[in-house]
Amino acid sequence: MSNSASPSTESTSTLKGLWLLMRMDKPVGIYLLLWPTLWALWLASLGMPEVDVLVIFVLGVVVMRAAGCVINDIADRKIDGHVKRTQARPLISGAVSLKQAWLCFFGLLLIALLLVLQLNIQTVYLSFVAVLLASAYPFMKRYTQLPQVVLGAAFSWAIPMAFMAVNQHVPSWIWWLYAANLAWTVAYDTQYAMVDRDDDLKIGVKSTAILFGSYDRLWIGVLQFITIGCLAIMGTLLQLPWPFWVGAGCVALMFIYHQRLLKSPTRETCFKAFIQNHWGGLALWLGLVFSFL
Repeated sequence: MSNSASPSTESTSTLKGLWLLMRMDKPVGIYLLLWPTLWALWLASLGMPEVDVLVIFVLGVVVMRAAGCVINDIADRKIDGHVKRTQARPLISGAVSLKQAWLCFFGLLLIALLLVLQLNIQTVYLSFVAVLLASAYPFMKRYTQLPQVVLGAAFSWAIPMAFMAVNQHVPSWIWWLYAANLAWTVAYDTQYAMVDRDDDLKIGVKSTAILFGSYDRLWIGVLQFITIGCLAIMGTLLQLPWPFWVGAGCVALMFIYHQRLLKSPTRETCFKAFIQNHWGGLALWLGLVFSFL
């Protein structure tokens, strides 16, 4: 009897590997990208956006987050085996080949292009910046201690895209929202990077967690303060009603809890803080939803 796997078994194994490569089993990254996108769509539309625009952006979030995960693993394929958290990733285990990973990445970009082509041409132009930022992030950790800033720029780029798609222009005040989400992203991805800090130091990978060092909790607090400050400025400029402020208050309370959680940081507490951030994003979105009812 042959010990080789059947073609159907190999195909199933590859599909499972691609699913894991795209991190579809870990949706928190989708949520962290989705909430700021929904904030922008609700603000741009002064309420519920057109259904077709909403569907395009939600699908775009899922596809581009998956593409970002794939290019990240391609870039990190020679170092992931040395990091405890990433040792079992599909490119390391052999579940997916490098060729298959590249095909998956370009396939996802093609899907994203087909989605954005349903919107106006100005939004299409902005989408190329999104691809550039998402593709650049994984390589930045080799050259700068601030790769999280690039990730923040990428995770926030859906904000101007949403306004361009809905209103055909990008008002100046939305950069307060952009700055808020950028600072928030740097804060929570620093929490995430703290999980890998010991391994990253050994292999020479750079991050804000390493840059901040023993002052990591302080700098995360500064970034969280900037987030709340930018949200408050935007809310004041737009004279948003009380539900928005309740949502922003929930975010502030979550940040306070994170400061307590990170007093004695461990891999577990840092990861717990990171995971919780998407609940703050949800609270802020709900605040905007009720603000426009």
